[in-house]
Amino acid sequence: MTAQIFEFDGPRGYRLSGKLDLPTSEPQGWAIFAHCFTCGKDSLAASRLARALAARGIGVLRFDFAGVGSSGGSFAKATFAADVEDLVAAGAAMARDGKRVSILIGHSLGGTAVLMAAGEMEGVRAVATIGAPFDVTHVLHQFDPESLRTIEAQGEAQVLLAGRPFVVGKSFVEDLGRHDLAARVSELRVPLLVMHSPVDATVGIDNAARIFGAAKHPKSFISLDNADHLLTRRTDADYSAALISTWASRFVRSEE
Repeated sequence: MTAQIFEFDGPRGYRLSGKLDLPTSEPQGWAIFAHCFTCGKDSLAASRLARALAARGIGVLRFDFAGVGSSGGSFAKATFAADVEDLVAAGAAMARDGKRVSILIGHSLGGTAVLMAAGEMEGVRAVATIGAPFDVTHVLHQFDPESLRTIEAQGEAQVLLAGRPFVVGKSFVEDLGRHDLAARVSELRVPLLVMHSPVDATVGIDNAARIFGAAKHPKSFISLDNADHLLTRRTDADYSAALISTWASRFVRSEE
């Protein structure tokens, strides 16, 4: 397996930084992996899942959303809507490079983003989510009340997320309430795989039930047993990748 740098222009004028994890032989298909909120393309879950999928014949693009990692843009000005637009742009950039994307995979809020983006992307044939929240505003549970009050009053605030400081703007908070995931999932016309741990302490298992309930068939649910939300154990990431690649093999096609 090898990894290549893959950069492309985002729809709002910034450059987005990604990596392509490539199989050693001709790819069976191409996927995009959307990372969790604030995590980045090089998080444990993103890198391990992408490499494990590449080892099973699926080429994967993982990229940093705007304002995260090596990508341009400002995190303070980021919104969930912008992340969805970035996913659509990533698919278009892959297509221009002769790598037509057929699978979308998203972790946590990235899972919600791929559900929102799938209907806007040509060629997507399957979508998989891992630990995704059903309500986009769920991410605000990670904010302390004082920070939310400061954002409302001053337009932005420094928020401690996963032990790291981030400046979050009012536009991000306001945008979260504008998205109807239930409607988008019910309109999804491709197979859906919902993966979630029943002991996920960050995004409860009820979110998986609501996503699954909103979706039409064909849909599948797989429990990730004792995995934590961030899939910090390599065995959990490898297990998830094995299940996704086996499930997706029914829907992917090799790109010439």
